[in-house]
Amino acid sequence: MSVSVSTAAVLAGLAVWILSQGPSRLRPAGSRLRLLRGGVPPFGAVVASAAVVGGTAMLLDGTSLALALIVVGVATALVAGWRRARDRAAAVQRADRVVEVCESLAGELRAGQPPVRALEHAVAVWPELAPAAAAARLGGDVPAAIRRLGTLPGAGGLAEVASAWQVSSASGATMAVALARVADSARRRRATARLVASELASAQATARMVAVLPVAVLGMGTGLGGDPWGFLLTTPGGLVCLGGGAGLGLAGLGWIERIAHQAVDP
Repeated sequence: MSVSVSTAAVLAGLAVWILSQGPSRLRPAGSRLRLLRGGVPPFGAVVASAAVVGGTAMLLDGTSLALALIVVGVATALVAGWRRARDRAAAVQRADRVVEVCESLAGELRAGQPPVRALEHAVAVWPELAPAAAAARLGGDVPAAIRRLGTLPGAGGLAEVASAWQVSSASGATMAVALARVADSARRRRATARLVASELASAQATARMVAVLPVAVLGMGTGLGGDPWGFLLTTPGGLVCLGGGAGLGLAGLGWIERIAHQAVDP
């Protein structure tokens, strides 16, 4: 492999890494610039990646450049898909914690614990509830603190907890019954979401298997004495087929994952 191609591969990998990093990962340590306090914006990451790809273009001929762009595009899509899957898994875990928090609060209140103490005990179940517990200890706006937590992915069920807390605080009614109903409702929603996810798992697995079938077919063609890889990687027509096939395959996978995510959105 020539020096130019090696350098281009490194630059392409750098472009993928830039696009895969979140704003907090790219924030300069100790930066005082107002523009960079929230981290590098997505536009900045795209511009940086474009500069890297532009540097790559200066080192490669047309065929190699097209192949490098296809590799960068596929790698970026795969990294983005992995990050979305990781975020969805975190949202599902958070939704399960919300159910446990509701059950914990209802149990503590039934046992005669004051709401503030029950909320402090719930922090052991879900540490992200600490700001709401702190607001309760300091006499702050507990429903508002709980609603802020409810904006996190997967924590939408906390809106009902906040409403129950607010109504009980304003009317003096017991909170145990309201939170028990909230816990029961959240538990049923999670059970339904798990059922839907299990039904969709086979369709998702089939889609992933279909996506890798072309690679298996190419391997079979090579074993039969053909040269499909040479056609795909070194000829203009092959690169068009490779780029189009990879794009359509990734679009199909993304479409299936999006449908599944919308069906089981916690």
